Amino acid sequence: MNKAFTRESDDDDEAGADGGEAASPLPPGTRNYITPGGYARLLNEFQHLMDVERPQLVEVVSWAASNGDRSENGDYIYGKRRLREIDRRIRFLTKRLDIAEVVDPCLRTDCDQVFFGATVVLCDEQGDEQRYQIVGVDETDFARGRISWVSPIARALLKARAGDRVRFMSPAGWREVEVAEVIYQQIDS
Repeated sequence: MNKAFTRESDDDDEAGADGGEAASPLPPGTRNYITPGGYARLLNEFQHLMDVERPQLVEVVSWAASNGDRSENGDYIYGKRRLREIDRRIRFLTKRLDIAEVVDPCLRTDCDQVFFGATVVLCDEQGDEQRYQIVGVDETDFARGRISWVSPIARALLKARAGDRVRFMSPAGWREVEVAEVIYQQIDS
């Protein structure tokens, strides 16, 4: 195929290299539940990109463009590429913030069942305990024990109570755990 008819732009794929829009898809027809802390983090990132990073980069690209030949100008080329990444992330954050439904786990003080925002202490077959917080898809961080409410383990835990045994499919195969404790508390940053 003639190269004149191929597209060699970095923004070919709307999801982009930063994984912005392809990361953490929501199941069709579901709401984008998020904790107040998660919403604040997304909003802070959006405001930082809009108020600080993007204006600085626009200034650099503008300066680089005024230097003449743009085809061999690294500041211009890489600046434009980074600007596309920032714009893509801004679009993603705008969409996510628009559809976000903030759910505060602190408001569920008298609940003994597992729902969105719960911190759940699990005990596996060997007696080892794990603690997970069920959070929105945009605030998942497995290293900190934050799992998405659409993950297999969270889906299995929904509506369970302390003392219940739940079974779910993990990457290592089927696992069964016991719910030791259900806590509703503020999810720290």
